[in-house]
Amino acid sequence: MPIFEYKCAECDHRFEKLIRREGEEAGLVCPACGAASPAKELSTFAAHANARAAAPAPMPCGAACPTPGLCGRN
Repeated sequence: MPIFEYKCAECDHRFEKLIRREGEEAGLVCPACGAASPAKELSTFAAHANARAAAPAPMPCGAACPTPGLCGRN
């Protein structure tokens, strides 16, 4: 079910509307002023991820390093 973005030509109010079925858009009015037939705006795609913090990089010399945590540092 897509969410469309609209802009009212009368009051410039921008809003979003979930359109479930074809034809549901026909009776759409601006929620701010009640004007009929708001214009459909160009929507942009946004993706959100619930990622955890990145794991630390593995040590290049392995577990037998005499100075763990200092590998690769001068």
